[in-house]
Amino acid sequence: MGFLVQQGATVLCAHGGQAQPTVAAARVRLSGQPAIGLPPPWTVGGCPLPPQSGGPCATASWTAGTVRVTSMGQPLVVQGGTAQCVPTGVPLNVVSAQARVKAT
Repeated sequence: MGFLVQQGATVLCAHGGQAQPTVAAARVRLSGQPAIGLPPPWTVGGCPLPPQSGGPCATASWTAGTVRVTSMGQPLVVQGGTAQCVPTGVPLNVVSAQARVKAT
């Protein structure tokens, strides 16, 4: 269980690159911002991992999110969910999100 993630939440790759969703769930709003659905990929910008070390992180996909709460039949991104960056394989971390709505 964790807080649902909304557009504008602070999400970083393990190296500190800023991650942004490519699509939001327009039917659900959290603190006035759209919630984020699970399937669409995220873009990662500003990852400092150099190419000779296998980086930088470029995109990411969430593989685990909400189980009971959905929007239009799709799970939502939840703080504590699981995501993996490409090409590095490191996780995304939700640093800050709205703090009113929790889900499992």
